[in-house]
Amino acid sequence: MKNTLTLLGFLLISFIQAYAQVRTVDSTSTQNESSQRSSLRKDPNEKDKRPRPPVDLYKIISIENDTTVVDTSLTIEKFYKYNYLRRDNFELLPFANTGQTYNTLVYTFDEQSSMPLFGARAKHFNYMEVEDIHYYEVPTPLTELYFKSVFEQGQTLDAFYTMNTSKQFNFSIGYKGSRSLGKYQNILTSTGNFRFAFSYHTKDKRYNLKAHFAAQDLLNNENGGITEQALLNFQSNDGQFDDRSTLAVNFEDAENIMIGKRFFIDHSYELLLQRDSVPGNSFKVSHRLNFTDKFYRYDQTSPSALFGDSFQASNLRDRVDLEDFNNQLSVVFSNPILGKLGASLSHSHYDYGYNSVLILETGDRIPNRLTGDIIAAGANYDKKIGTFDFRTDAQINVSGPFDGYNLHAQTSYNWKNKAKFEAELIANSRAANFNHLLYQSSYSNYNWFNEPQYSNVKTNTLKVGIKSEKWMDLEASFSSIDNYAYFAIDPSDTLVNSFQAGESVSYWKVKAHKQFNYGKLSLDNTVAYQNVSSGADYMNVPELTIRNTLYYTDEWFDKALFIQTGVNFKYFSAYSINAYDPVLAEFYVQNDTNIGAFPLIDIFFNMKIQQTRVFFIAEHVNSSFTGNDYFSAPGYPYRDFIVRFGLVWNFFL
Repeated sequence: MKNTLTLLGFLLISFIQAYAQVRTVDSTSTQNESSQRSSLRKDPNEKDKRPRPPVDLYKIISIENDTTVVDTSLTIEKFYKYNYLRRDNFELLPFANTGQTYNTLVYTFDEQSSMPLFGARAKHFNYMEVEDIHYYEVPTPLTELYFKSVFEQGQTLDAFYTMNTSKQFNFSIGYKGSRSLGKYQNILTSTGNFRFAFSYHTKDKRYNLKAHFAAQDLLNNENGGITEQALLNFQSNDGQFDDRSTLAVNFEDAENIMIGKRFFIDHSYELLLQRDSVPGNSFKVSHRLNFTDKFYRYDQTSPSALFGDSFQASNLRDRVDLEDFNNQLSVVFSNPILGKLGASLSHSHYDYGYNSVLILETGDRIPNRLTGDIIAAGANYDKKIGTFDFRTDAQINVSGPFDGYNLHAQTSYNWKNKAKFEAELIANSRAANFNHLLYQSSYSNYNWFNEPQYSNVKTNTLKVGIKSEKWMDLEASFSSIDNYAYFAIDPSDTLVNSFQAGESVSYWKVKAHKQFNYGKLSLDNTVAYQNVSSGADYMNVPELTIRNTLYYTDEWFDKALFIQTGVNFKYFSAYSINAYDPVLAEFYVQNDTNIGAFPLIDIFFNMKIQQTRVFFIAEHVNSSFTGNDYFSAPGYPYRDFIVRFGLVWNFFL
């Protein structure tokens, strides 16, 4: 199905490109019939000499209407984002194979939902949420191709196309697919992210519409990590185990998969429309619809003793579904003196659970569904005073099975265009994630119903920061979490279970970034220091995480080729890193194994030719001489040395 979808997508893109080359006309003017006939009589071999529109006309628009432009430059930030997630993964530690999960090194507590989230969070790193889908406005068709090699028998490809059929209507289509066999037994990954989006506005811009459809499937073969004997073989640095497929794993017959589909519409209508450039009153009515259908499934041929006793002797299959249907109606009034004031009312219907009720031998009853309706009310206020920006947003559940609220307030100040100071406050209360409240499995230990006794997880976060190219980017934050929900080993049976912390977790971090330039040489530095001052039994973090990149840039061949080459160094201090549970697709707290304090060194040579960026990266070049003590989680070795390559290519038709 995935290969068919990919083929259809490429055929559609090829057809649209061919169509666009014939039919696209300059959207800034209307040609009369005589000029059209004249253009048809042109020599077909004559090259079109019309200049391409400037790049800053190719706009990228977020769901919140923040606008950026297409950037085809080759910077160190582009190098950091050249990975499977296509974003900077400084705060993450990847597993051995492309498409596997990530361990979290640096935490950010800015979740603003007042509803519990779907479980299997380890599979959500590459899951595109509503805010990850963008909308476009382009004067000519735009295509972007991303390619990167993987670890044995596969590749990662992200193909994207967008065009405006008129000034009012734009559509885009994209598919990111990855498949990689991996170096270890039974860790094949196969993932796909399809999205189709469009936007429309009337000529007077009174009515605006954004909509998208996303279909995503994330499949991983699971092996439970290498065995204890294989762990000794790996650490011995014996050459006969350099072929990682010879290392024994705990099992070779399991896989998990998460599939999600989402329909999203956001549209608004201006009842009071400004007719000139002078700011005036405006009144807007908006409606947002979000329908998500998602399921997670774990399959295993034979049960493993790692997870305890099983109700079945073979062919285990655990599946949980979530349907979430949300409608939000909002109104916004804007006044140049008072600012922007909005109010909203939303309704959510959720249906989470399993096919049947489970009665345990102890007589405990595990229900099969959590379902209900939530009505929430919200308000927001924005105001700009001089160089100060104020923004607040609040929402509270007023009816339904789950209590919850969210308050988000932030302010910023621009000082003489030299620095931007920011402060942010987030207060959030919501039920623990669904898989903490209710879970069923073929493994007897993975069955619980905690919804009656679990309290809301309450998170309060304060952030302050400064952004300055002259000085540095600096961010400090403090988070206090009450009733923190987490997974950990149950001392009574040494198996994974869900828990809620009995004391507050106090977490703070300081993160700084600064780049130094000397001619064509640059040194880019990022450092994060974090600490858990209370509740350390529930949350483990490395105190220090750093990344230093020394690189050289130049222009060769009469400036036809831009090159970027250097060394990237990453390090995090040793700590009790979270362990991975493939049944839940979650990480859990463990305090028996320390991992870290090993360097990760990459050497890269990147090039830019016109709109094409080419990347060559020798990853983890130090793996053969700094000792085999590198792991992503207990039982899961980190990546060995490998040379990978690929490109990002933009086409402006």
